[in-house]
Amino acid sequence: MEKQDLELLEIDLLLEAIYKRYKYDFRNYSKASLRRRIEMRFRKEGLKCASDLIPLVLNDDEFFNKLLLDLSVTVTEMFRDPSFFKFLRDEVVLHLKTYPFVKIWHAGCATGEEVYSMAILLKEEGFLDRTQIYGTDFNSHSLSIAKQGIYDLEKIKESEENYKKSGGKYSLSDYFQAKYKSCKVDELIRKHVTFSYHNLVSDNSFGEMQLIICRNVLIYFDKNLQERVIKLFKNSLDPCGILCFGNNEALPVSDMSMNFETVSKTNRIYKYRSYL
Repeated sequence: MEKQDLELLEIDLLLEAIYKRYKYDFRNYSKASLRRRIEMRFRKEGLKCASDLIPLVLNDDEFFNKLLLDLSVTVTEMFRDPSFFKFLRDEVVLHLKTYPFVKIWHAGCATGEEVYSMAILLKEEGFLDRTQIYGTDFNSHSLSIAKQGIYDLEKIKESEENYKKSGGKYSLSDYFQAKYKSCKVDELIRKHVTFSYHNLVSDNSFGEMQLIICRNVLIYFDKNLQERVIKLFKNSLDPCGILCFGNNEALPVSDMSMNFETVSKTNRIYKYRSYL
């Protein structure tokens, strides 16, 4: 067996062990992305290959939690990709305001910064009181941070430029209560946000949403899993609901993609057409 084939086999066996032991299913994630993260972990542990991780995964819960953090993608910040939030502010909110009440699902929300960004945006547009935002992730550690809404003060200061570019009307610091080197999201913002566990790989649809945001998550899935997630989103969207992806991905071409029309190609925003 070629070395590369052997490495892929070891990764498959490791992912199967994770699934059998903990029910986290990474088996349909992009192998290229997983390979880099798994290699980083076994080198940190002073091991030689991915298969050396299997006994640790099966017998050491603390080690598995470290590996889970490696495999979970938590790249986020307040108003990340401000052009996306600017388009939401200028165009999508107008559509949302045609509803008496709006439910928004941010899938793969990581530590919650972009969820709170959306809430701040809606507050400034006078629409937050008619909105409930749900942030979900399968990473319990990230969700814990999101629920607390406490972030490093310097990082929030660094996000001020993103906020301004997104059309922010005041100062980002207005929405935080600073204490020492940390700051906490204001309660008036937090009360419209709910964080909960949800696994896109294995869980079912998530209510009837007018807006679903899932940014730079699909790039880590293979084609079959991407199609499963698109079906999940389709079943979770209100007729004429809006679906948003990250700037590094697009709606995968499939039979289900015919149910969506492009709202903004640049910002990867689509509108569900349930009548097709």
